[in-house]
Formats: sequence, C-alpha cells, structure tokens
Amino acid sequence: MSDESRISGENAESGTSQENRTSWRGRKRGLARAAALLLAGVTALGGLTVAPVAAAGERDVGGRGGLVSVTSVSDHDAAQVRAFLAERNIAGGTVRYGVRAYRLTYRTVDPYGKPTTATGLLTLPTGGAHRLDLVSDTHGTMVKRTYAPSASEDFGRVPSYLNASAGKAVAAPDYLGLGEGPGPHPYMDTASSVTASVDMLRAARTAAARLGRPLDGEVYATGFSQGGQVAMALGKALEHGADPHFRLRALAPISGPYDLEGQEMPALFDGRVNDTSSVLYISYWLTAQNRLHHLYGNPAEVFRAPYASRVESLLDGTHEEDDVVKGLAPSVKRLLTPAFYDRLRHPTGRLLAALRSADGTCDWKPDVPVRLYAGAADTDVPIQNAGSCAERLAEHGRAVPVLNRGNVDHFGSFAVSAPEVARWFGELSSRPSV
Repeated sequence: MSDESRISGENAESGTSQENRTSWRGRKRGLARAAALLLAGVTALGGLTVAPVAAAGERDVGGRGGLVSVTSVSDHDAAQVRAFLAERNIAGGTVRYGVRAYRLTYRTVDPYGKPTTATGLLTLPTGGAHRLDLVSDTHGTMVKRTYAPSASEDFGRVPSYLNASAGKAVAAPDYLGLGEGPGPHPYMDTASSVTASVDMLRAARTAAARLGRPLDGEVYATGFSQGGQVAMALGKALEHGADPHFRLRALAPISGPYDLEGQEMPALFDGRVNDTSSVLYISYWLTAQNRLHHLYGNPAEVFRAPYASRVESLLDGTHEEDDVVKGLAPSVKRLLTPAFYDRLRHPTGRLLAALRSADGTCDWKPDVPVRLYAGAADTDVPIQNAGSCAERLAEHGRAVPVLNRGNVDHFGSFAVSAPEVARWFGELSSRPSV
C-alpha cells in the first residue's frame, strides 16, 4: 500500500532485493534534493491570478470544501514533465502540455465530524480546453506527512503530472493529518478519506475557476494502493450523490486493498505479503485504528517489548519509512504479543468492526466504465484483493475486468498502470457521456 521509498526500491520485474531498495533510496533522496532546489525558485504563478484567500484570515463563505488558501508549488513545461516521469521510469507518451500545480488548504471534517482543515494538490495543464475534466487521484500509504502530494515533488505527483499534462485538471488530496493538515493521519479510515477527497474536489472547483480554468463537473477517479481503495469508495459516494456538482465518469484504481477481512489481513499471515510490509502496515493500522475504535488501552497489550514503547512515536508522521521499519520487529509474529497475534488471525468485536469499516467499497453497481489494475507478483497488496472486488461488483450486477499487469510487484503495478490509466481517461473523454 505504500508509495514511499521502500516500494520505490522494488524491481518491477523480479521482486524485493534489499540491495535494490537501498540503492534506489539514495537515488530518490538525491532527486528529492534537486526537486527542492527547483521548487525554491518557483514563486510566480505563470501569468495566472490567484484570489488572495489567505490574506488577513479571509476564507470562502460556506462549510466543507471551503477554500482557505492557494499556493503555487511547481511550474513545468512539457519537456520537464517528460524528464520528471523518465527519472522515475514512468512512460510519458501521453504528455502534451506543461503543468502548473498548487497546494490548496481547505475546510473539511475529521473522523468525528468536527471541522478541521486539510491540504491537497491541484494540477492544471498549461494548454488544452478552457473548461476542464477533473481527475481525482488518491495516493498510497505514507507514514511521513511531508511525502504527501502537495508537500513533496516526488512519486506522489506522478499521476497528477501524467493526467494534467494530458489535458485534465487533477485534484490529489493529502488526506487528513498529512501534508499541512493538523493532527494524526487516520490510516485506512475509509469514511474520513472519502470526506477529505470530496471536499478536495469542491476546493479544486473553486480554485480552478479563480485560476481561469473552470471545471465541467466530470470526474475520473483513480488511486494507488491505499488510494485505490479510497478511489472505489469515492466513486461509490459520487454515484450516490455526495455532491451534485460532480458526475463520476470513469473509475480506474490500481492495486487497492479492497478486502481487508477476506484477503489483505490473512495475507499478512500466510506469506503473500512480505515481512517488511506486513510489519509496517499492521503497526500503522493498529495505532491509527486504536484512536477510532479503542482496540487496546496500552501498547504493551498488543506489541512486544521493546516495540511497545516506541511504535506510536515512530508513527507520529515525522519519521522516514526506513526509520519506522528499522525500529520495529522483522516479522509480525515477533512484533505482536502471542495473545494479540492469535486475536488478529481470528478477529472479533471491535477488531473485526475496524476491518469491516474499511471494506464494502466494492459493494455497489457502477454506472460508468471501471477497470481494476493489479500485479500478479504484488507482495504488498496481493492481486486477490482485485479479484474480491470484481466478485462483489458482479454480485451487484456489474462485470468489471481485472487487468493483470503480469509479473510485477506493488510499485511495478503502479509504474506500468498509471500511464495506461491516463491514456484510457483521455480516450473516454473524447466519447459522449453515457
């Protein structure tokens, strides 16, 4: 589910060697430093005018989705976009225009329905139609808040740059507690991920109009890993009328954990998910879900020593993923107490309720084109998740293809699928809406 440095090190064809992971981390950090120097020089808005919504505390009138501020974060011509993608081994055949990206701060609600703020990335093409279709892109697992799309010019921006350079606007929420949003990230809390995503669409609608590129209301939803699951849930919400201004046009999630109870959680124990990812995901999920469902009173009830005393501080949003992994056990069995390990294998009560609160994203009948992308060699989110989703959609009367990208791992499934999604969205936008 992660799109940070660990999965970036995985070879898209052959697996997860530690040597490849380490060498890629060094390359990625070098690219990040170069990107930071580039962004430090970006201050102009490319001739577009931004309304001064951040001045003197001025805010939009209204509630959820109200725009608080707009900040320019990048401005690239088409050649620079192709170079950005090529450096990350992403095909750039759909690139037609340059892109301009902005961090939006907007109003939303927390998991308890209380007002808060969140941030996200709005990316616009420098050419193409005046009135734009909108792509919603929801990102994968991130343990460090500054890896979020609006905060870091790295892999989190690949779908934004791909789709914007092909001629669409792209709204990429950071989610709650990531980017510059306050508080901890409620990891894998589907409900709040959807509200943050819908409110990001609303904020993007306001910002795009002020930037002179109004949106036409058509939404193409995609997302990777954790974001694939969020994309399915967002599509369901939009089709059920979450906001009358937006009409779902197509849905193309990549390698999402759509079935925690039936597939993803069992895969942590049967070897389908590798040990490093298993430890990271279960630690992140338990600490986040405990704040919502009160799964335990003391970390020592769940985690063995010495991990119980450090797990929550490691997952406070300020640590690199490598540091989190190094600070925890090498396997789930060595991380958890024997009693909780058995409890997790046979969940009941609040633990089962927490799992099921994230499932159900495929329990509906889409009235738009849908494609599920996945990789056969994925040891983070096994391809059986996509199979379960397709089965549930079929039970509701809609047959949906699972596009198996072959012998690719988790990040490999994203690398080969994201350009295809951008191309497919482009093909669909040239056809009449159903």
